[in-house]
Amino acid sequence: MFRRRRREQPEQVAEQEPAAPTRESGPWDADEPHPETDRIDLGGLRLPHNPDFDVRLASVGDQHVGVVVLYEESSLQLQALAAPRSSGLWDEVKTKIVSQAKHLEEREGPFGGELTGEMKVDGQPRPARYLGIDGPRWFLLAVISGKAAADEKVAAAFIDFIKDVVVVRGNEPMAREEPIPLRRPNDETGETPTEGPGFNPFKRGPEISEIR
Repeated sequence: MFRRRRREQPEQVAEQEPAAPTRESGPWDADEPHPETDRIDLGGLRLPHNPDFDVRLASVGDQHVGVVVLYEESSLQLQALAAPRSSGLWDEVKTKIVSQAKHLEEREGPFGGELTGEMKVDGQPRPARYLGIDGPRWFLLAVISGKAAADEKVAAAFIDFIKDVVVVRGNEPMAREEPIPLRRPNDETGETPTEGPGFNPFKRGPEISEIR
């Protein structure tokens, strides 16, 4: 498990009182007012701390490209991508997902339109939900698979988690759909990042057996 991001000291908070959020929930952009809670700082993503979740970095080669969260026989896969300033990516990404996965239906979810159905894991069907959130110059893709994809009570914990994620896009130039870089927390030395044949959210989430 990663350690949570330490809170600022009280005197620092007093000197820099944060502005009140203008929305009820996120995902948040790092530059907009958002609740200052304990979060895991992974560079491009800051994740809410939940002691019931097992949080892992997903890597392709030596690059950290996403996050996998395990909970209640389910997995949540998160990836943040650079997006154009003028338009979002979700409509385009949905088309890619549908072209590579069958038996998916579009429905309204907590973040707008989402895809729900099944994915193939080792040749076996597994319930899956694909959720996309367009932000300012970034796009966050969340893939819920396993029990939570079909059970709203279990899914609620993942949805609350996503709503408190902070995306740190940065100001550096990035190509369209380029993964926003992630890193291990500075104060962690013993966690081994998830390794696998590749992290491809457009096809399916990682199997739980691969990352334990």
